Amino acid sequence: MLDSNYEDFKKNVLALTKIDLNCYKEKQMRRRINTLITKNKLKSYDDYVKLIKTNTEKFEEFINFLTINVSEFYRNTDQWKLLDKEIFPKLVEGKRQIKIWSAACSTGDEPYSIAMALSNHTSLSNLKIIATDIDKQVLSQAKVGLYNSKSVSGVPDDMKRKYLTKVGASYKVADEIKNCVEFKEHNLLKDPYPTDCDMIVCRNVVIYFTDEAKDEIYRKFYKSLKKGGYLFIGSTEQIMNYKDMGYLRHSSFFFEK
Repeated sequence: MLDSNYEDFKKNVLALTKIDLNCYKEKQMRRRINTLITKNKLKSYDDYVKLIKTNTEKFEEFINFLTINVSEFYRNTDQWKLLDKEIFPKLVEGKRQIKIWSAACSTGDEPYSIAMALSNHTSLSNLKIIATDIDKQVLSQAKVGLYNSKSVSGVPDDMKRKYLTKVGASYKVADEIKNCVEFKEHNLLKDPYPTDCDMIVCRNVVIYFTDEAKDEIYRKFYKSLKKGGYLFIGSTEQIMNYKDMGYLRHSSFFFEK
């Protein structure tokens, strides 16, 4: 048992890194941090805080330990260019509030990318993004908003300067972007869907379901969209009977209600 207060440790880490450990599962996080402390032959959380304050290499080790890379920002850059040039201008036209659902959002790279990209077209205060996933662990990571350099490599330089802060070798998403996104646990196969969405983003997930399940999900997405709303799917996916569902196809991955 480490002879220090974990609550104080969390406060110290927040002050040092702006990373809130309350967003992580405590039992698992304490166990992993204890392993790091033991590895460094220390006896307390206080000792470990002193170490990462004074030793750059150990600070980097700690930050990298907190960073989990599952997805990436601005994945498939050509699709984001099309979003920026053709879809987003139509999406925001005549609207004060924009509601977007990022389904199966994983570690949050995608909803944060959406907020950044849309900031060129509307005020962030007008934007509400519901980001859902079935996995509580990735949602916990998403809420923290900390990513390694590989995850954010596709972020345009102006967005990176404006909305990402370097913490060691990693990057933390700005609060003004995080405040646009609400993360929730959700099962696409059984839970009720959000309604009145201007856009739904669900990429490279439905491909893993049966044809029957895919059909049901795409029909539910259609009902969840406002008229004129868009569904953004992965480039590995297809909606073969999109006309029967009522969609208008703009490309192989953008469909309008």
